[in-house]
Amino acid sequence: MKKTIWVALPMWLATSHMAQAQSGEINMICSAQAAWCNILAVTFEKSQGVKVNMTLKGSGEALAQILAERANPKTDLWFGGTGDPHLQAAEQNLTLEYKSPTLPKLHDWAQKQAAQSGYKTVGIYSGPLGFGYNTELIAKKKLPIPKTWGDLLKPEYKGEIQSANPASSGTAYTMIATLVQLMGEDQAFEYLKKLHGNIATYTRSGTAPIKAVARGEATVSISFVHDGPGEKAQGFPLETITPVDGTGAEIGSMSIIRGARNMDAAKKFYEWALTPSAQALGAATLQFQLPSHKDTKVDPRVPDFRKIKLINYDYAKYGQTAERRRLIQRWEREVNSLSR
Repeated sequence: MKKTIWVALPMWLATSHMAQAQSGEINMICSAQAAWCNILAVTFEKSQGVKVNMTLKGSGEALAQILAERANPKTDLWFGGTGDPHLQAAEQNLTLEYKSPTLPKLHDWAQKQAAQSGYKTVGIYSGPLGFGYNTELIAKKKLPIPKTWGDLLKPEYKGEIQSANPASSGTAYTMIATLVQLMGEDQAFEYLKKLHGNIATYTRSGTAPIKAVARGEATVSISFVHDGPGEKAQGFPLETITPVDGTGAEIGSMSIIRGARNMDAAKKFYEWALTPSAQALGAATLQFQLPSHKDTKVDPRVPDFRKIKLINYDYAKYGQTAERRRLIQRWEREVNSLSR
């Protein structure tokens, strides 16, 4: 009996090792919130048997890394972050055309995102741009709740607002593109110059401002409002609002990198991430974007798009590399160079 056991054990180890080798691995950049990224990685590993090597980067930084690695890609898949940089990656042929059989089950805006990119990216969630505010600081400082974009220019908000830097943050670039479409480009930049005087700091990450507001480090943030309920659920005195004069929305996206070393694993994750069960993991980690799969159960804390005045955001135009570069350079030249 002992002999049988000792013979069988190496055979079992060899079989186990072979199964692990066959399962493979995936190198992924995640541009969503850390908790969401982590639960995706852990759940995918456990349910699909594929090891996930993941780094967290804002969408602007993610695009820069993928572009820098173009000749020798080290990343297989890019999950999350605003859709504009994903469209730019598609335009520069950094990502792979892939039509998922799940596409017809996604909301129209997600399918449109895929079609506009030549099926090199797909919409996985959507969320509107707006303001976060700390209810305790607003009351203590006797400040009005901002309800329009123009309200943020009021002198009483000087030094009270945080926004992200558009060079590194897709959130902030969405803000610029939204204002340009809402006001016209020259008027939008005049607005941004005035807003600059009220900004306390520009953060690298798009989620950092609303976290700072939740923790009382700033009073108001320009943020995606779906990032608010998760902070509030942790007990922070935070509320969100969308401007009544109109706002834009992101389409968070997912892309497979052209030349991915682990292509099979990348496609496996892509398909898995579009399932209702995988998309429900966002709300499980207090992330309240609207999921792209029609059958995903929507948490009641997800912003109700029917009650928000949304502009007809031109994702195709503002997802172009040249347009993004031009607008960010103009912001650096005309706005960020100003003293505060």
